[in-house]
Amino acid sequence: MTRSIGAGLAPARAARPIQAGERIHVVGVAGAGASAAAILAARAGADVTGCDPGGPSPYTEAVAAAGIPIAWSHDAAHVSVSPAPDRLAVTKALTALEPDHPELAAAREAGIAVESWQQVIADAAVDRTLIGVAGTHGKSTTSGWLVHVLVSAGVDPSAFVGALLPARLTDGVPATARSGAGQTFVVEADEYAGNFDAYHPEIVVLTSAEWDHPDVFADADAVVGAFVSWLREAPDAAVIVANGADPGVQAVLDRLGPRAGSIVRYALLEEGAAAPDGIRAEITGRIVAETPEETTLELAGLDGPGSNVPVTLATAGRHNAANALAVAGAARAAGIETAAILRGLATFQGVGRRLERKGEAGGVVVYDDYAHHPTAIRETLRAIRQREPGRPVWAVYEPLTYHRTAALLDGFADVLATADAVAIADIWAGRDPDTTVTSARALADATAARRPGMTAVAPGSVEATAHWLSRAVHGGDAVLVMGGGRSYRIAELLLETLTTEDRR
Repeated sequence: MTRSIGAGLAPARAARPIQAGERIHVVGVAGAGASAAAILAARAGADVTGCDPGGPSPYTEAVAAAGIPIAWSHDAAHVSVSPAPDRLAVTKALTALEPDHPELAAAREAGIAVESWQQVIADAAVDRTLIGVAGTHGKSTTSGWLVHVLVSAGVDPSAFVGALLPARLTDGVPATARSGAGQTFVVEADEYAGNFDAYHPEIVVLTSAEWDHPDVFADADAVVGAFVSWLREAPDAAVIVANGADPGVQAVLDRLGPRAGSIVRYALLEEGAAAPDGIRAEITGRIVAETPEETTLELAGLDGPGSNVPVTLATAGRHNAANALAVAGAARAAGIETAAILRGLATFQGVGRRLERKGEAGGVVVYDDYAHHPTAIRETLRAIRQREPGRPVWAVYEPLTYHRTAALLDGFADVLATADAVAIADIWAGRDPDTTVTSARALADATAARRPGMTAVAPGSVEATAHWLSRAVHGGDAVLVMGGGRSYRIAELLLETLTTEDRR
């Protein structure tokens, strides 16, 4: 099933500067992207308000710290105030479910523009050098890592990243937005339903292209087509930093064809092996050493053909090694010197909910990650085994949307079965209201069928899953919580319970 998302929103337009005193109301402000739009608009001089009936989230502390009032409800009265908003910035998650939502309908009736929050971020980036980080996987880590490299190099960028940046990068509380005085603006550019259409970057990073979002993309070819269409709207001289080892990215480049701007390919290769046939890359890396705390890369080509330097990353996993190459290529395209790039690569500590170690209690170590696609889950499970060698690994997953879970159920079951035990929380519906197509129990059963005898359960809600786990895990276990929605609460609640029990 595919459907149209964003009904009733104004189409993406050419970015224009945000005016001082412009009134912008952000609907769904507790989300990762909408919160960033609110913060960046306020920093640009707009008079910003927000609303969200879901209550506080990990992103709203930064909104409040920016002095932006938040109403914890949707209400048409937010539009009828005086003076009225000049525009509403809205998440497509709302329009997907309620295109005629009263607050949006009131704005249209009053002649107030209703736009995506991505348009607000694009407007905040006017007259900056825009770097767009796109791809099915790795966008948040890559964009956050690039921000870290640029800050370390003294560039002072602005940014929107779809995961919490640490306070040391935001000069305050952790946030998905950074407002800097420099010329460079990094933005995470998401392909879902044309979310990236408002962005026209001078430097593009393309990490991967794989079928996801079955509610808007019928197949992998449709995903490739979306990236191609977006790239064709980039400035003629735009530099594309592309993962030459990803088949989907290669399909995008093949269909894109000749263009005026340059293409810089990067690829993570196997140690001691030549590049496989068909892979061409100017920047390559090979993992030459791994420890629980670090991954050492041999990085070639950053300073041109024949150059070769080692760099030790404070991260785990092959996917993060590939992300590091993407960051290196983008930073080089932005004019950052090699020494500063290497320093930034080596000192990056990660962003929120990306293999984030939440704590340890009762001998059980708990990690939290946003992985919600079979490929991402596979790589994250591999990474936690590097981080926590010898520990039995629990894969705890809150699936994100019913149709994604149904369409990719076999792939989810295959990768989850590589863990030592599995717990599946209730599916987070989000923008997908059809609860009939599959269930958490169906995924747990499919996982158990891959490895008869393994524990694979579906305890229920996020709260019920955390409670069940607190009785099932043992000292020495590693628990990897994954998913969108409210899955982060599983990690928090589990640690709270284990800590309380540990202190008795």
